[in-house]
Amino acid sequence: MKEFLKRKNIEISVKRYLIDALGAMAQGLFCSLLIGTIINTVGTQFNIGFLTTPVAVVAGVEYTVGGLAVAMSGPAMAVAIGYALQAPPLVLFSLISVGFASNALGGAGGPLAVLFIAIIAAEIGKAVSKETKIDILVTPLVTIAVGIALAAWWAPALGKAASSVGTLIMWATTKQPFIMGVLVSVIVGIALTLPISSAAICAALSLTGLAGGAAVAGCCAQMVGFAVMSFKENKVGGLISQGIGTSMLQMPNIIKNPRIWISPILCSAITGPIATCLFKMEMNGAAVSSGMGTCGLVGQIGVYTGWVNDVAAGTKAAITGFDWAGLILICFVLPAVLCPLFNMVAMKLGWVHEGDMKLD
Repeated sequence: MKEFLKRKNIEISVKRYLIDALGAMAQGLFCSLLIGTIINTVGTQFNIGFLTTPVAVVAGVEYTVGGLAVAMSGPAMAVAIGYALQAPPLVLFSLISVGFASNALGGAGGPLAVLFIAIIAAEIGKAVSKETKIDILVTPLVTIAVGIALAAWWAPALGKAASSVGTLIMWATTKQPFIMGVLVSVIVGIALTLPISSAAICAALSLTGLAGGAAVAGCCAQMVGFAVMSFKENKVGGLISQGIGTSMLQMPNIIKNPRIWISPILCSAITGPIATCLFKMEMNGAAVSSGMGTCGLVGQIGVYTGWVNDVAAGTKAAITGFDWAGLILICFVLPAVLCPLFNMVAMKLGWVHEGDMKLD
Protein backbone atom coordinates (compact mmCIF):
# COMPACT_ATOMS: atom_id res chain seq x y z
CA MET A 1 0.00 0.00 0.00
CA LYS A 2 2.81 2.42 0.86
CA GLU A 3 4.46 1.75 -2.49
CA PHE A 4 1.15 2.25 -4.29
CA LEU A 5 0.46 5.57 -2.54
CA LYS A 6 3.99 6.74 -3.27
CA ARG A 7 3.65 5.79 -6.93
CA LYS A 8 0.37 7.67 -7.14
CA ASN A 9 1.76 10.71 -5.33
CA ILE A 10 -0.89 10.40 -2.61
CA GLU A 11 0.55 11.92 0.54
CA ILE A 12 -1.73 11.70 3.56
CA SER A 13 -0.42 14.53 5.72
CA VAL A 14 -1.45 17.71 7.50
CA LYS A 15 0.83 19.73 5.24
CA ARG A 16 -0.71 18.40 2.03
CA TYR A 17 -4.33 18.77 3.11
CA LEU A 18 -4.45 21.65 5.60
CA ILE A 19 -1.64 23.83 4.26
CA ASP A 20 -1.21 23.16 0.54
CA ALA A 21 -4.86 22.43 -0.27
CA LEU A 22 -6.29 25.15 1.99
CA GLY A 23 -3.88 27.74 0.64
CA ALA A 24 -4.71 26.81 -2.94
CA MET A 25 -8.41 26.95 -2.20
CA ALA A 26 -8.01 30.56 -1.07
CA GLN A 27 -6.32 31.39 -4.37
CA GLY A 28 -9.23 29.78 -6.23
CA LEU A 29 -11.63 31.90 -4.22
CA PHE A 30 -9.56 35.00 -4.93
CA CYS A 31 -9.61 34.35 -8.69
CA SER A 32 -13.39 33.86 -8.78
CA LEU A 33 -15.56 35.11 -5.92
CA LEU A 34 -13.27 37.93 -4.80
CA ILE A 35 -12.34 39.23 -8.24
CA GLY A 36 -15.96 38.97 -9.34
CA THR A 37 -17.07 40.99 -6.33
CA ILE A 38 -14.44 43.65 -7.03
CA ILE A 39 -15.48 43.85 -10.70
CA ASN A 40 -19.12 44.28 -9.71
CA THR A 41 -18.24 46.99 -7.18
CA VAL A 42 -16.05 48.91 -9.64
CA GLY A 43 -18.74 48.68 -12.33
CA THR A 44 -21.45 49.93 -9.98
CA GLN A 45 -19.43 52.73 -8.35
CA PHE A 46 -18.04 54.13 -11.60
CA ASN A 47 -21.12 53.42 -13.74
CA ILE A 48 -19.18 51.30 -16.23
CA GLY A 49 -21.80 49.93 -18.58
CA PHE A 50 -20.11 46.77 -19.81
CA LEU A 51 -19.44 45.70 -16.21
CA THR A 52 -23.01 46.22 -15.02
CA THR A 53 -24.85 44.95 -18.08
CA PRO A 54 -25.76 41.23 -18.14
CA VAL A 55 -23.59 39.35 -20.62
CA ALA A 56 -25.18 35.91 -20.25
CA VAL A 57 -28.49 34.35 -19.20
CA VAL A 58 -28.35 30.86 -17.68
CA ALA A 59 -31.56 29.10 -16.63
CA GLY A 60 -33.32 32.47 -16.53
CA VAL A 61 -30.65 34.08 -14.35
CA GLU A 62 -28.77 37.09 -15.73
CA TYR A 63 -25.03 37.32 -15.14
CA THR A 64 -22.67 40.26 -15.44
CA VAL A 65 -18.93 39.79 -16.02
CA GLY A 66 -18.34 39.80 -12.28
CA GLY A 67 -21.38 37.61 -11.71
CA LEU A 68 -19.95 34.91 -13.97
CA ALA A 69 -16.69 34.97 -11.98
CA VAL A 70 -18.61 34.65 -8.70
CA ALA A 71 -20.69 31.77 -10.07
CA MET A 72 -17.53 29.83 -10.87
CA SER A 73 -16.14 29.94 -7.32
CA GLY A 74 -16.89 26.25 -6.65
CA PRO A 75 -15.08 24.94 -9.75
CA ALA A 76 -12.22 27.41 -9.18
CA MET A 77 -11.70 26.19 -5.60
CA ALA A 78 -11.83 22.52 -6.57
CA VAL A 79 -9.37 22.90 -9.46
CA ALA A 80 -7.01 24.90 -7.23
CA ILE A 81 -7.14 22.13 -4.62
CA GLY A 82 -6.49 19.50 -7.28
CA TYR A 83 -3.53 21.52 -8.53
CA ALA A 84 -2.10 21.68 -4.99
CA LEU A 85 -2.50 17.90 -4.70
CA GLN A 86 -0.63 17.53 -8.00
CA ALA A 87 -3.55 15.79 -9.68
CA PRO A 88 -3.04 14.60 -13.28
CA PRO A 89 -4.94 16.48 -16.03
CA LEU A 90 -7.98 14.19 -16.31
CA VAL A 91 -8.51 14.33 -12.55
CA LEU A 92 -7.91 18.08 -12.43
CA PHE A 93 -10.45 18.85 -15.15
CA SER A 94 -13.00 16.47 -13.65
CA LEU A 95 -12.89 18.43 -10.42
CA ILE A 96 -14.70 21.29 -12.16
CA SER A 97 -17.99 19.40 -11.86
CA VAL A 98 -17.17 18.23 -8.35
CA GLY A 99 -16.48 21.77 -7.17
CA PHE A 100 -19.66 23.14 -8.71
CA ALA A 101 -21.82 20.45 -7.09
CA SER A 102 -20.13 20.70 -3.67
CA ASN A 103 -20.36 24.49 -3.52
CA ALA A 104 -23.96 24.57 -4.73
CA LEU A 105 -25.15 21.87 -2.32
CA GLY A 106 -23.10 23.26 0.58
CA GLY A 107 -24.98 26.55 0.63
CA ALA A 108 -23.40 29.25 2.78
CA GLY A 109 -20.75 26.77 3.95
CA GLY A 110 -19.97 25.64 0.42
CA PRO A 111 -16.21 26.34 0.59
CA LEU A 112 -15.76 23.88 3.46
CA ALA A 113 -17.68 21.23 1.54
CA VAL A 114 -15.53 21.86 -1.53
CA LEU A 115 -12.36 21.47 0.55
CA PHE A 116 -13.27 18.06 1.97
CA ILE A 117 -14.94 16.61 -1.09
CA ALA A 118 -12.43 17.87 -3.66
CA ILE A 119 -9.55 16.37 -1.65
CA ILE A 120 -11.19 12.94 -1.49
CA ALA A 121 -12.33 12.97 -5.13
CA ALA A 122 -8.88 14.10 -6.28
CA GLU A 123 -7.04 11.40 -4.33
CA ILE A 124 -9.37 8.64 -5.53
CA GLY A 125 -9.05 9.96 -9.07
CA LYS A 126 -5.27 9.88 -8.74
CA ALA A 127 -5.47 6.30 -7.45
CA VAL A 128 -7.25 5.03 -10.60
CA SER A 129 -5.45 7.32 -13.04
CA LYS A 130 -3.62 5.41 -15.82
CA GLU A 131 -4.47 2.03 -14.27
CA THR A 132 -6.56 0.93 -17.26
CA LYS A 133 -6.33 1.06 -21.04
CA ILE A 134 -9.43 3.23 -21.15
CA ASP A 135 -8.10 5.85 -18.75
CA ILE A 136 -9.79 8.69 -20.62
CA LEU A 137 -13.15 7.18 -19.59
CA VAL A 138 -12.38 5.60 -16.23
CA THR A 139 -10.54 8.46 -14.51
CA PRO A 140 -13.12 11.23 -15.20
CA LEU A 141 -15.99 8.85 -14.50
CA VAL A 142 -14.60 7.75 -11.12
CA THR A 143 -13.55 11.26 -10.06
CA ILE A 144 -16.87 12.86 -10.98
CA ALA A 145 -19.00 9.98 -9.66
CA VAL A 146 -17.22 9.92 -6.30
CA GLY A 147 -17.21 13.71 -6.03
CA ILE A 148 -20.86 14.26 -6.86
CA ALA A 149 -21.98 11.32 -4.72
CA LEU A 150 -20.09 12.78 -1.76
CA ALA A 151 -21.46 16.23 -2.57
CA ALA A 152 -25.02 14.90 -2.44
CA TRP A 153 -24.27 12.97 0.77
CA TRP A 154 -21.98 15.31 2.71
CA ALA A 155 -22.16 18.84 1.30
CA PRO A 156 -25.47 19.93 2.88
CA ALA A 157 -24.35 18.73 6.34
CA LEU A 158 -20.84 20.19 6.01
CA GLY A 159 -22.23 23.44 4.72
CA LYS A 160 -24.77 23.66 7.52
CA ALA A 161 -22.14 22.87 10.15
CA ALA A 162 -19.72 25.50 8.84
CA SER A 163 -22.51 28.05 8.53
CA SER A 164 -23.68 27.30 12.06
CA VAL A 165 -20.19 27.80 13.49
CA GLY A 166 -19.81 31.05 11.56
CA THR A 167 -23.25 32.21 12.70
CA LEU A 168 -22.38 31.36 16.30
CA ILE A 169 -19.15 33.38 16.10
CA MET A 170 -20.96 36.34 14.56
CA TRP A 171 -23.78 36.13 17.13
CA ALA A 172 -21.29 35.94 19.99
CA THR A 173 -19.44 38.96 18.59
CA THR A 174 -22.61 41.06 18.61
CA LYS A 175 -23.35 39.99 22.20
CA GLN A 176 -19.78 40.30 23.52
CA PRO A 177 -18.03 42.63 21.05
CA PHE A 178 -15.03 43.28 23.30
CA ILE A 179 -14.15 39.68 24.20
CA MET A 180 -14.96 38.27 20.76
CA GLY A 181 -13.25 41.22 19.11
CA VAL A 182 -10.05 40.22 20.88
CA LEU A 183 -10.44 36.48 20.20
CA VAL A 184 -11.42 36.71 16.53
CA SER A 185 -8.80 39.35 15.75
CA VAL A 186 -5.98 37.42 17.42
CA ILE A 187 -6.93 33.97 16.09
CA VAL A 188 -7.54 35.00 12.47
CA GLY A 189 -4.43 37.21 12.53
CA ILE A 190 -2.32 34.28 13.72
CA ALA A 191 -3.87 32.08 11.02
CA LEU A 192 -2.90 34.68 8.41
CA THR A 193 0.78 34.47 9.34
CA LEU A 194 0.82 30.69 9.76
CA PRO A 195 1.24 28.63 6.57
CA ILE A 196 -2.50 28.06 6.37
CA SER A 197 -5.17 30.22 4.76
CA SER A 198 -7.06 32.65 6.96
CA ALA A 199 -9.02 33.71 3.87
CA ALA A 200 -10.22 30.17 3.24
CA ILE A 201 -11.14 29.74 6.91
CA CYS A 202 -13.21 32.94 6.87
CA ALA A 203 -14.85 31.90 3.61
CA ALA A 204 -15.62 28.40 4.91
CA LEU A 205 -17.26 29.89 8.02
CA SER A 206 -18.98 32.69 6.07
CA LEU A 207 -17.46 35.10 8.58
CA THR A 208 -18.94 38.55 8.00
CA GLY A 209 -20.47 41.32 10.08
CA LEU A 210 -18.70 42.53 13.23
CA ALA A 211 -16.73 39.29 13.43
CA GLY A 212 -15.52 39.86 9.88
CA GLY A 213 -14.42 43.37 10.84
CA ALA A 214 -12.46 41.97 13.80
CA ALA A 215 -10.84 39.43 11.47
CA VAL A 216 -9.76 42.21 9.12
CA ALA A 217 -8.26 44.09 12.07
CA GLY A 218 -6.26 41.06 13.18
CA CYS A 219 -4.90 40.40 9.72
CA CYS A 220 -3.89 44.04 9.23
CA ALA A 221 -2.12 44.06 12.60
CA GLN A 222 0.06 41.18 11.44
CA MET A 223 0.79 42.43 7.92
CA VAL A 224 1.28 46.14 8.55
CA GLY A 225 2.87 45.44 11.93
CA PHE A 226 5.59 43.15 10.61
CA ALA A 227 6.12 45.38 7.56
CA VAL A 228 6.77 48.49 9.68
CA MET A 229 8.66 46.73 12.50
CA SER A 230 11.10 45.15 10.07
CA PHE A 231 11.55 48.21 7.83
CA LYS A 232 15.09 48.80 9.11
CA GLU A 233 16.12 45.29 8.07
CA ASN A 234 14.04 44.86 4.91
CA LYS A 235 13.62 48.39 3.55
CA VAL A 236 10.95 49.30 0.97
CA GLY A 237 10.90 45.85 -0.63
CA GLY A 238 10.06 44.22 2.69
CA LEU A 239 7.50 46.90 3.49
CA ILE A 240 5.63 46.17 0.27
CA SER A 241 6.01 42.39 0.25
CA GLN A 242 4.68 42.09 3.80
CA GLY A 243 2.35 45.09 3.90
CA ILE A 244 0.35 44.27 0.78
CA GLY A 245 1.65 40.76 0.26
CA THR A 246 1.72 38.47 3.30
CA SER A 247 3.19 38.37 6.79
CA MET A 248 3.71 34.64 6.23
CA LEU A 249 7.16 35.62 4.97
CA GLN A 250 8.16 36.00 8.63
CA MET A 251 7.39 32.37 9.55
CA PRO A 252 11.03 31.19 9.26
CA ASN A 253 12.04 34.03 11.59
CA ILE A 254 9.19 33.27 13.99
CA ILE A 255 10.41 29.68 14.21
CA LYS A 256 13.88 30.97 15.10
CA ASN A 257 12.57 33.48 17.64
CA PRO A 258 8.84 33.21 18.45
CA ARG A 259 9.01 36.39 20.54
CA ILE A 260 9.00 38.57 17.41
CA TRP A 261 5.34 37.56 17.12
CA ILE A 262 4.38 39.16 20.44
CA SER A 263 3.99 42.70 19.10
CA PRO A 264 1.58 41.96 16.20
CA ILE A 265 -0.49 39.65 18.42
CA LEU A 266 -0.76 42.32 21.13
CA CYS A 267 -1.67 44.86 18.47
CA SER A 268 -4.44 42.63 17.09
CA ALA A 269 -5.79 42.19 20.64
CA ILE A 270 -6.17 45.99 20.78
CA THR A 271 -7.38 46.81 17.27
CA GLY A 272 -9.95 43.98 17.23
CA PRO A 273 -12.13 45.33 20.04
CA ILE A 274 -11.62 48.90 18.82
CA ALA A 275 -13.08 47.75 15.50
CA THR A 276 -16.06 46.00 17.12
CA CYS A 277 -16.80 48.33 20.05
CA LEU A 278 -15.81 51.82 18.91
CA PHE A 279 -16.11 51.95 15.12
CA LYS A 280 -18.56 49.04 14.70
CA MET A 281 -16.60 48.09 11.60
CA GLU A 282 -18.34 45.30 9.72
CA MET A 283 -17.28 43.14 6.80
CA ASN A 284 -20.44 42.76 4.76
CA GLY A 285 -18.65 42.08 1.49
CA ALA A 286 -17.39 38.64 0.46
CA ALA A 287 -16.51 36.56 3.55
CA VAL A 288 -13.15 35.61 2.01
CA SER A 289 -12.13 39.28 2.31
CA SER A 290 -12.29 39.01 6.11
CA GLY A 291 -9.14 36.91 6.11
CA MET A 292 -7.14 38.91 3.56
CA GLY A 293 -6.09 41.95 5.60
CA THR A 294 -4.14 44.42 3.49
CA CYS A 295 -3.18 41.81 0.88
CA GLY A 296 -3.80 43.73 -2.32
CA LEU A 297 -6.02 45.95 -0.11
CA VAL A 298 -8.65 43.22 -0.48
CA GLY A 299 -9.81 43.50 3.12
CA GLN A 300 -10.42 47.24 2.76
CA ILE A 301 -12.16 46.78 -0.59
CA GLY A 302 -14.36 44.15 1.06
CA VAL A 303 -15.36 46.52 3.87
CA TYR A 304 -16.12 49.24 1.32
CA THR A 305 -18.13 46.80 -0.79
CA GLY A 306 -20.14 45.95 2.31
CA TRP A 307 -20.85 49.64 2.91
CA VAL A 308 -22.07 49.99 -0.66
CA ASN A 309 -24.28 46.92 -0.36
CA ASP A 310 -25.73 48.15 2.93
CA VAL A 311 -26.51 51.57 1.49
CA ALA A 312 -28.17 49.96 -1.53
CA ALA A 313 -30.20 47.67 0.75
CA GLY A 314 -31.27 50.60 2.93
CA THR A 315 -29.69 49.20 6.10
CA LYS A 316 -27.09 52.00 6.14
CA ALA A 317 -27.90 55.64 5.50
CA ALA A 318 -24.55 56.65 4.02
CA ILE A 319 -20.81 56.11 4.15
CA THR A 320 -19.55 58.59 6.73
CA GLY A 321 -16.23 60.19 7.59
CA PHE A 322 -16.31 58.20 10.84
CA ASP A 323 -16.45 54.98 8.78
CA TRP A 324 -13.40 56.00 6.78
CA ALA A 325 -11.52 57.14 9.88
CA GLY A 326 -12.15 53.79 11.54
CA LEU A 327 -11.03 51.83 8.50
CA ILE A 328 -7.81 53.81 8.10
CA LEU A 329 -6.95 53.79 11.81
CA ILE A 330 -7.62 50.09 12.35
CA CYS A 331 -6.06 48.81 9.15
CA PHE A 332 -3.05 51.09 8.80
CA VAL A 333 -2.33 53.72 11.44
CA LEU A 334 -2.67 51.77 14.68
CA PRO A 335 -0.68 48.71 13.51
CA ALA A 336 2.04 51.00 12.12
CA VAL A 337 2.30 52.83 15.46
CA LEU A 338 1.59 50.16 18.09
CA CYS A 339 3.69 47.30 16.72
CA PRO A 340 6.98 49.24 16.61
CA LEU A 341 6.28 50.57 20.14
CA PHE A 342 5.68 47.07 21.50
CA ASN A 343 8.72 45.83 19.61
CA MET A 344 10.91 48.54 21.22
CA VAL A 345 9.87 47.23 24.64
CA ALA A 346 10.59 43.66 23.55
CA MET A 347 14.05 44.72 22.37
CA LYS A 348 14.79 46.50 25.66
CA LEU A 349 13.80 43.31 27.51
CA GLY A 350 16.22 41.36 25.33
CA TRP A 351 13.48 39.25 23.79
CA VAL A 352 14.01 40.57 20.25
CA HIS A 353 17.30 41.55 18.65
CA GLU A 354 18.23 43.57 15.60
CA GLY A 355 18.13 41.40 12.50
CA ASP A 356 15.63 38.91 13.91
CA MET A 357 13.07 39.91 11.26
CA LYS A 358 15.47 40.03 8.31
CA LEU A 359 13.92 38.35 5.26
CA ASP A 360 16.06 36.08 3.10
